[in-house]
Order: sequence, then C-alpha cells, then structure tokens
Amino acid sequence: MRKNKIKHSVLGNIGDFIIWLFLLGTAALILVPLLFMFTSSIMPAKEIFKMPYPWITSDFQWENYWNAIKGPDGDFMYLRNILNSFIVASVVTITTVLLSALTGYGLAKFPFKGRTFVFLLIMSTMMIPFEAIMIPMYMVVVNMGLQDTYAGLILPFLTNAFGIFMMRQYLITFPDEILDASRIDGASELKIFWRVVLPNSGPVIATLAILTFRAQWDNLLWPLLIAQSDNMKTIPLYITRFTAETHTDEGAMMAIAAIASIPMFILFFSVSKYFVSGASLTTGSKG
Repeated sequence: MRKNKIKHSVLGNIGDFIIWLFLLGTAALILVPLLFMFTSSIMPAKEIFKMPYPWITSDFQWENYWNAIKGPDGDFMYLRNILNSFIVASVVTITTVLLSALTGYGLAKFPFKGRTFVFLLIMSTMMIPFEAIMIPMYMVVVNMGLQDTYAGLILPFLTNAFGIFMMRQYLITFPDEILDASRIDGASELKIFWRVVLPNSGPVIATLAILTFRAQWDNLLWPLLIAQSDNMKTIPLYITRFTAETHTDEGAMMAIAAIASIPMFILFFSVSKYFVSGASLTTGSKG
C-alpha cells in the first residue's frame, strides 16, 4: 500500500514537471519574438541580421525611436496615426461592448418567439469570412461618402457576433432573482441593465474589450481600403511606409512596433485580473 502511494506520488511529480516544462516552453515561444522586437529596436540595422543574433548590443541606437516618430519623410505623421488607431479602436471597443451586452442580455433573459432562431442567425454570420463581404462593405462606404473618414473606419465594426455570443453565455448564468428584485423595486429594464447587469459583468466585459481593442489596433486590411490620406492612416499602415522605402530602416521599424505595442501591454495588465477570470466564460451554460 505504501509502495503504491509512493509510486503515485512520483508519477504525480513527473506529470507536474512535464506540465510546467510545457508551459515554460509555450511562454518562451510567445516571449522570444517580443524580446527580439524590443532588443532590435535599439540596435544598428547591421546587427539585426547577424547570425547568431546578438541579444545584447554594444552600440545602442536610441535614435531609432526618434526616426520612428519622425518618419521617413520627417513629417511626424506617426503621432497622428497613433491618434487615429486609438480613436478607432476605442470607439469600436466601447460600441461593441455596449451593443453586445444589450443584445446578449435580451437573448439571455427575455423569452420571445423565435429567440433561438435569432441567436443562430447571428452566430451564422461568424461563418462568413471578412474577405467575402469586404468589397460589398467597401462599395457601401464609398457610396455613402464615408471613405477616408473616421465613420468609414468605425461603422462596419460597431458590434460583432462573437461579442454577442460571449455576453449571452455569461448573462445566461446571471441570477434571475436579482433582476426580479430590481423590477419589484420599480427599476426600468434599461436602469437594471445599466445599474445591475453591467457592473456585475466585469470579467466578460474586460475580456471582450481587450480582444476587440487588439483586433482593431492591429487591423490592416480595412484601413488599407478606406484611409486614402496620410492623416487618416492607422499604425499598421504607417509601418508599411517603411517597407516601401528604397532603403528600409529596420531598427526604426522595430521601434515603431515596440511603441505600438505599449498601449496593448498597458490595457492588458490594467485589467488582467478580470481578463483571466473571464477567459473561460464562453464555455458557460447553453440555456
């Protein structure tokens, strides 16, 4: 009996060691590219392509960051493009969270004829690739005169089916007793949503907000179609300006990417406790 316990203990320790080894390896695969980005952003271009790669440079090139902000034309357009990305990503994130929460709340807590059909219809839109509807969306935006405007960059992404799915799955588990008590107290449905539902949906809201903000912050394809002038371009389009130069400044490109990643790090770590607890919410009850 004692031998069996010792054997199970040893096997358990080995299993834990393998799991930790796997997790450390996965973390390394994620962190190494980030480390490469930040270290190469302060290197001379000639060192970036050295093999083996010198992780610590002897010639710090802090001017790479100045060249990144100044731009290849010296017009400091990067600052405007950062502002554009921040405006688009922030507005889309806010509208996606609010509209997804409203729709998810209705689908989760208000029984009506055809509710399941409506939900399945919304979910079916997730099967349509963006590339399939990109040209029709572009034609609509052009015909509305919204090309090269913030509205043209924002309107097609005000909400999405995945956000509605996340909010519905979470709100299905929201206690009906709390909602009924609020109704007995005379609160309207909108007040219940704003004062009761949203404040108690922190984890799923944080998860959806981070995913939405990141998707829009990194969005290249749609701004490539809509933003025609340099004043309306976003960060991914600004990076492509460097690749189009005859002599590409690789150090400045890495500095651009490093600066652009800072808002995402700040957003993630500021709400990381909610994000971690809300990461598994999509596996909630189907209702």
